This record gives sequence, structure tokens and C-alpha cells, in this order.
Amino acid sequence: MNWVQMAAAAVTGVFALHGAPGPAGPAGPADGPRPVAAHSQTRAVPVAPDQRDADVRLSETRPFSLLGVTWDDPRARLTGTAEFRTRSAVSGQWSGWSALDADDGPGDASARRGGTSAVWAGPSDGAEVRIVADLDATAGLPAGLRLDLIDPGQGAPGTPGTPVPPAAGSPAEPADGGTGTLGAVRPAITSRAGWGADESISPAAPQYLPGGKVKAVVVHHTAGSNAYACADAPAVVRGIYAYHVQQLGWRDIGYNFLVDKCGTLYEGRKGGVDRPVLGAHAYGFNTETSGIAVLGTYTTAAPGEAVTSAVARLAAWKLGQYGVSPTGTTTLTAGADGTNYFGKAWTLGTRISLPTIHGHRDGYNTQCPGDALYAELTRIRTLAAQATAG
Repeated sequence: MNWVQMAAAAVTGVFALHGAPGPAGPAGPADGPRPVAAHSQTRAVPVAPDQRDADVRLSETRPFSLLGVTWDDPRARLTGTAEFRTRSAVSGQWSGWSALDADDGPGDASARRGGTSAVWAGPSDGAEVRIVADLDATAGLPAGLRLDLIDPGQGAPGTPGTPVPPAAGSPAEPADGGTGTLGAVRPAITSRAGWGADESISPAAPQYLPGGKVKAVVVHHTAGSNAYACADAPAVVRGIYAYHVQQLGWRDIGYNFLVDKCGTLYEGRKGGVDRPVLGAHAYGFNTETSGIAVLGTYTTAAPGEAVTSAVARLAAWKLGQYGVSPTGTTTLTAGADGTNYFGKAWTLGTRISLPTIHGHRDGYNTQCPGDALYAELTRIRTLAAQATAG
């Protein structure tokens, strides 16, 4: 028996179950939107004595579809590589190894743990993860490594993937200080109730941008598989929501909006899609931006026309509420010291010029939103300008 097996055998409390089934809240129409509870399992990932390697294999688990690796200190970063594979609950076959994205940065100030991005694996009943620290990571791996497995819940919260129509009234009506001079038509957006959000797990009231104005839109990808069915996208969103709130300790899902590969838009962080809601998606620049995340990985896979069109229409409408041109630039004030993917560094309070539609990597040292999606940002700005023009 090697050190990994011995350490794994010594772990007590094999699984911790969160979000156990309980009252579903006030009942709505039998076929209307209703909350869907997610459930999680956690297992410690044993670390080698040199603090540079970690591995755990779970040959039997309760059903799950989404996973991530978390650690004790929410401010710590995992400087190294993390890979996972899962066993399909349908075929019984193990998948190949895939990477976990560990470079998204800190989330909410309320965070209790740090973690990788949550990735969609599909219905699974076994998992394995292996983690190796970079050679220049002097501190080794973060303490308290843990594998978190999320079951996003069964059943549809209504009709999966069906957009909730815009609210009555002018879609270009300015909100919270917006000028509305570049108002575009509001696209259909699936509400939180529409994707089955269990509001009981995030009771904190929403927060809003201190300046009352969205100055830029930040484009993300969530990482993970692109092989999900679009009918399963509400479950993917619920899984990310549960991971952010229950595993990492954030007040709500980090993204303001999400988009699936079929172009369906989803309301993310609560507070009103037409208001300047403060998200947790772009460390150092959350207080002046709104975040749109595309479900899946777009490092090499190019997003389809449905994705680019949906992101453009949403960005055009959101920026248009505040008179912001989707093809322009804006000046943002850094809320923390930082470095972006291209090696540009700044300190707290630095004023930085960025496109009004830009990628996460422009404001943080991350590969997000992936090379292929990042390459589409010029086209997205053009489409957004066309949407603004009518």
C-alpha cells in the first residue's frame, strides 16, 4: 500500500452531505418554476510529505455531475496542475484525464474556501483527481485540499432551457443611474426561478455597484465539458451555483449572467437583470463591471454563432442601459494589486483603460475565457454595435 492509499484509508467521515432534501418551499403551479435542491459530497485529498503531490481515487460515490477541488485559505492559489477523471454512471467507463482550471482568483469577501472552477462531468459515480505543484511553487500545495462532488438535483424547474420573456415596459429603460442613450432591445433571459435556483441557500440581500453604473462587460467561460445537452444547462447552472455558495462560501453565484452553447441566456447573481448587480467574477474590477460566462471550455473549441450572438445581444443591452458603446474603451480603477495574462501589472487604485467588452484575462492572470472565445471578442463587439444600432 503506497502513501496515497494509506492516507486515504485514514480519512474519517468518508462523505459530508450538504443540502439534504427538505421542504421545497411554497408550492407553485404543478408545471411552473420550482426550486431544485443540489447535494454535495466531499473527500479530503491526501498530500504527499513533500507537500507537492496529491491524489485520491473514489471508486464508489453517490451520483454527481459536477466537481471541483477546494482548499482551506480562500486567498491562496493552487500553483500547479490539477487533473480529474470520472466514471460514467451510464456506461460504467472511466473518462480520460482533463484539467481543472485553478486560476480564476478570489471570489466574494465572504468566501470560506479557495477552489478551482467547477466543471461539468455529466452523470457519474466515481472520480479520481491528481494534483502536482509547479517547481517554482515554494509553498507547495495549499492546505486542506478537498474534492467536492455536486449533484445539481433531479427534475426540471419548468421547461428546461425555455427563456422567460422580458418584463413589460421598455427594454431600453435606464436603470440605477443609466442614461439609456445607447439602449438595445433586451434579450429573453431565463430567470433564476426558471433554472430552479434554491434561494434558501443564499439568503443574503443583493449588492449593487457603488457607482451605480456598469462601465464594461467581462466575458468568461466556466471550463469543463462542452458535451452537455442544452436541456441540461439549467442543471449545469445549478451545480455552479451550489459550488460557489455551499462549497466556497460565496454569497451567491459569481457571474451576473450565463450563456449555454445553444445561446440561451440565464440570470446569474440575484438583484435584477436590469440593475447594476455586484458580482464576484473579475477580481479587482467587480465594482464597475458585469460578468457573462459561457458554459463550457473554449480554449481550442470555437464558440458557435448562437453563443457569439447571445453574448453580443446581452452585452449591447446591458451596456446600453448606461450609454456605453460596445466598441469603445473605458477606464476602470483597480480594486487590488494585479497582473493580467499578458504580463501587465498594476497596483491598487491604478486607472486602467480596457475595452468595454473584454475577456477575463485582460484584467487577471488567467486563461479565461479561452483562446478560441477570446479571439471572437472583436466579432462580438461588432455584433453588439449592430444590435445597438437597431
